[in-house]
Amino acid sequence: MSGLIKQKQYDWKDSNLALFGSDTERQVKKESAESEPAWRKAGEKVGLQIWRIVKFKVTHWPKEDYGKFYDGDSYIILNTYKNEFGEELLYDVHFWIGKYSTQDEYGTAAYKTVELDTFLDDKPIQHREVQEHESDMFKSYFKTLTYIHGGADTGFRHVKPTAYTPKLFHLCGDRHKVVVKEIPRQKCRLDSGDVFILDLGLTIYQWNGSGSNKDEKMKALQYLAELKSERSGKAKSEVLEERDLEEDHEFLRSLDGGEEDDFSQSSIEEAMKEETKLFRVSDASGRMSMKLEKSGSISRGDFDTNDVFIYDTSESLFVWIGKQSTSSEKKNAMTYAHNYLMKSCHPFIPITCLKEGTKQYAFDTALAA
Repeated sequence: MSGLIKQKQYDWKDSNLALFGSDTERQVKKESAESEPAWRKAGEKVGLQIWRIVKFKVTHWPKEDYGKFYDGDSYIILNTYKNEFGEELLYDVHFWIGKYSTQDEYGTAAYKTVELDTFLDDKPIQHREVQEHESDMFKSYFKTLTYIHGGADTGFRHVKPTAYTPKLFHLCGDRHKVVVKEIPRQKCRLDSGDVFILDLGLTIYQWNGSGSNKDEKMKALQYLAELKSERSGKAKSEVLEERDLEEDHEFLRSLDGGEEDDFSQSSIEEAMKEETKLFRVSDASGRMSMKLEKSGSISRGDFDTNDVFIYDTSESLFVWIGKQSTSSEKKNAMTYAHNYLMKSCHPFIPITCLKEGTKQYAFDTALAA
């Protein structure tokens, strides 16, 4: 990777995820064989599998890099598990969208997620995840979430330490989850309340802000150890305390060399808590439509097996597919959900798509008693 470069952040508010019947779908079908090679061993045993979308292709993501995501790409994540009551394999499949991922990339990821669902006999529960707005379920898969600036045409592995481009990482969180995010190598980005890691290739520094907590410091030490392991132990490391650091230290001298970049999430005001809403997606009238069914307290009895419903809690969005819903309703459900969110004041919240009869903890707890 050649350092932080100015990269276009997609304007989600103006986007339209036309997954089906679109140019993206036709391109994917053209590029895909009758059977997708990437799915050959998908879901065969308990565990996590990750693929990245590269030029409309589904490519395997190295296991040693699980938990690391390029902000310029889109990914598919499959979690295969068994419940405590039986031996049947169960699935959650997520498509993850980096904030600089193009519409073609995340459109392909969404389409391929549906394809993987079909490959696994429609058993998976489908989810949409957006960078920095991931669901708790998604975060639980990884010890640490790391966002790397760049995309499919760049790389952060197998780079000789002597030719390494310095990177500054910001670590923040609590004992449950710490997120690691690459930020511009600027001194003004340092925050006394958090921990930062400066990776120079053969030397790695951990900078502990005077107000950072012990969980962040411990996670930083673990992450630092992982980086050293990737260099086969050739890199040396040092832990620095903000209050004890001298102005001429190499750590500070190595900052301010990066290129200025607006690397923060696009400014979206945190939405006021809204009342929950339930929408019905139906083609019973002869044309596909989505209408508000109910606001306020939503219970299981408000769902009808003949249609698709979109349930918005303002923190998560659930797409519920009735057993008797038509193929057209099923096919357009995720598209309607995505496009609805793009017009809302909380466009990045997680989407979970589940079929009638499926047990899903987050959905069950979101319903009124």
